[in-house]
Amino acid sequence: MKVSYHGHSVVKVEANGKTILIDPFISENGNTDLNADEVNPDVILLTHGHNDHVGDTFEIAKRNNCQIVAPFELATYLGNKELNAHPMYIGGGHEFDFGHVKFTQAFHGSSYTEEDGTIVYTGMPTGILLTIEGKTIFHAGDTGLFSDMKMIGERNNIDLAFLPIGDNFTMGPEDALTAAEWLQAKQVVPIHYNTFELINQDGKGFAEQVKPGKGMALEPGDTLDL
Repeated sequence: MKVSYHGHSVVKVEANGKTILIDPFISENGNTDLNADEVNPDVILLTHGHNDHVGDTFEIAKRNNCQIVAPFELATYLGNKELNAHPMYIGGGHEFDFGHVKFTQAFHGSSYTEEDGTIVYTGMPTGILLTIEGKTIFHAGDTGLFSDMKMIGERNNIDLAFLPIGDNFTMGPEDALTAAEWLQAKQVVPIHYNTFELINQDGKGFAEQVKPGKGMALEPGDTLDL
């Protein structure tokens, strides 16, 4: 299985003959190596409705007719746009042909801002537990630190965790280090930082402070084998 990071919170997983793209914020992301016109995922997973996470979902999904998995209100909104969206919610899991997805809680907001400035409520924000080829990946989405991360770590054998460290809108590095400890993931990769000046952080410095052998700061386009 190949897992790659593409700036901000964009993660790509290639496994089971499928390409899965998480939170594809690409065309307006100055910190990515991807071209939105060239990505062709089989599945898009969305943690919440903010524009810097939904990103290019509309264009990519229309072009590829790919499946979208998202929180209920966001999935309904996308479905009303004639996209193929599967609704889920916090605590719920589902077995897909590409792997198993379970949504966890996240402490944040969730709304989509349309071109005319209209704000559409898109439900609760979430994290994602993706189990595929016998490995479990946790994408925390946008969140602050919360104590139930201990439970998530205790109940799931997490091989790889993607944690936001940007601060201001999400956890900063200090809280993310606590999250990494609680989740007990074998590897931890920082996300949601350095996209905008307001969330600039030292990803490598964070990774060096994670328990030895566990932290890894990936540059956009970097890939690891899981």
